[in-house]
Amino acid sequence: MSLTTPAPVEPSPPAQPSGAVAGVTVRPASAWWVLIAGVVGLIASATLTIEKIEMLKNPAYVPSCSINPVLSCGSVMLTHQASVFGFPNPLIGIAGFSVVVVTGVLAVAKIRLPRWYWVGLTIGTALGTVFVHWLIFQTLYRIGALCPYCMVVWSVTIPLLVVAASIALRPLAGNPVARILYTWRWSIVALWFTAVVLMILVRFWNYWSTLI
Repeated sequence: MSLTTPAPVEPSPPAQPSGAVAGVTVRPASAWWVLIAGVVGLIASATLTIEKIEMLKNPAYVPSCSINPVLSCGSVMLTHQASVFGFPNPLIGIAGFSVVVVTGVLAVAKIRLPRWYWVGLTIGTALGTVFVHWLIFQTLYRIGALCPYCMVVWSVTIPLLVVAASIALRPLAGNPVARILYTWRWSIVALWFTAVVLMILVRFWNYWSTLI
């Protein structure tokens, strides 16, 4: 009787721990928006930082975004509101938007990040949104001047919050309130932009009216 050698057994892949968290799938449109918002915000923050350094080096320096009495980065950057935590606010933007850019690159590359990461990004963006609204109030009603590069940061922060929250809070899709907010999310963003534009028009109407 002949003996047969048993076929080698392929090692089975290690089982995934039951507590492991699967990554979140991000739609291409959302991934690209996160990347674009991060790049735009990072460029605006970096430009503001460079302008601030130039002003520190040369007090007579006129920033490139100081266009007229209303659109004047220089007037804004000289106030204490421009350094709330003891250092220029744009440094916060550089740090925050760098994280957003990396997140966007990973999302575009279809690398799934865990849900807790997206929740953390949403919380960070929400805090940034609160800070942005405080700066909007200070700019309009305390400083009395607008910083164009700052407004670029405003314009990408709010939509970024909507996209990040839509990804992080997807498990709440069955909640009626969450479903309504998700359905009307871009309409709410459009209303926000409209409200900010109207506040700017009303606040500085005495100047805008001279241009008509």
